[in-house]
Order: sequence, then structure tokens, then C-alpha cells
Amino acid sequence: MTPEDAIVLAREIGLDLVEVAANSRPPVCRIMDYGKFKYEQKKKNSSKKSHSATLKEVKLRPGTDQHDLNFKLNNARKFLMEGDKVKVTVMFRGREMVHTYRGREQLDAVREQLGPIAKMESSPRMEGRFMSMILVGDREAIAEAKRAAEKDEKSAAAEEPVEEQAATETPAAEATPETAAAEVAEEVTEKVTEEATTS
Repeated sequence: MTPEDAIVLAREIGLDLVEVAANSRPPVCRIMDYGKFKYEQKKKNSSKKSHSATLKEVKLRPGTDQHDLNFKLNNARKFLMEGDKVKVTVMFRGREMVHTYRGREQLDAVREQLGPIAKMESSPRMEGRFMSMILVGDREAIAEAKRAAEKDEKSAAAEEPVEEQAATETPAAEATPETAAAEVAEEVTEKVTEEATTS
């Protein structure tokens, strides 16, 4: 069929003539609704981009210190915010098996600190020398946290010129990067504490 005949036939039906394989000889064309075809292609691409929840693991020991625990919980918080599940595991070695209550205390501390953004999918249970629980992100709380973070970023960007003027007026010895980082850390800690007490 000649291209002109195909165009006439497509117009009679009320569809479009679309070139499917331009590199082949002769070129392959198809009579179809082009708008519907583009919509289905877009729908396929968007479904491929969706994030499927994967299981991330955070391993602890019964004697893990608070600083190390906070560092690992920041990673767990990041995983939850990205939509992943988090398996928190406490590993016991040797005589530590006698003191499994310390592992349960560690898991309770984790649940308490991640409480606002996490729901427990499976409660703590022993599996050989490991005690583990699985946490899933609370979608509503995560969405709220992201909105609050965006709001804080916008307000910080709006306040930035004012802070620069104030910095030029104060002596250079007072405005150091260390003091600024300490102030930001205190503000974040206060916000997290307020969120934990309100929920």
C-alpha cells in the first residue's frame, strides 16, 4: 500500500498513520489513535519508575552506645523516608545470650526514637542468636515530615539575606562555622523532641 493510500484510509476511519519502524525497508506504519498510544506509553513509563519497598537492615549489638545508635537510626530514618522497610537486628555473641532483655531494650529504644515516622510490621522475636523486628514507614507522618522540611528550607532561604546582614555587623570571632552548625543541631534536636512529646 502506498503512503498516500494509507493516509486516506486512516482519515476515513478517524485514526492516525504512525510510523512504527523507520529504519526497516520498506518503513513499517500502523493505523492507530496516536493520542491513546502516547498516553499508554506514558503510563507504562510512570509505572516503571515507582519505588518498590525493599528491606534494609540495621544491625546492632546489646552494648551499642547512644552515639552509634543515633548514627544507625539516622540511616534507618533515611530508609523509611525513601519508602523502604527496615529490619532492625540485635546480634548476640557468647554470654550475651543470657541477657536477651538488653537486646529487647535496644529494640524498644529504636522503636521509641523512630516512633513518629515508623509502624511496627513484626514485633521483636528471637531467631537463633538474633533478635529482630521489622519497621515500615507511616506514609502520613512521612508526608508531613517532608512538607515540614520543605517549609523549613523555604523559610531558611527567605531569611538568608537577613542573616548575612547580621553576620557583617557581628565580630568575625563570634560567627564561625562551628557555632552555626551547633545552633542548627540544637534546633533540629528541639524539633525532634517536640515531635516526640506531641505524638
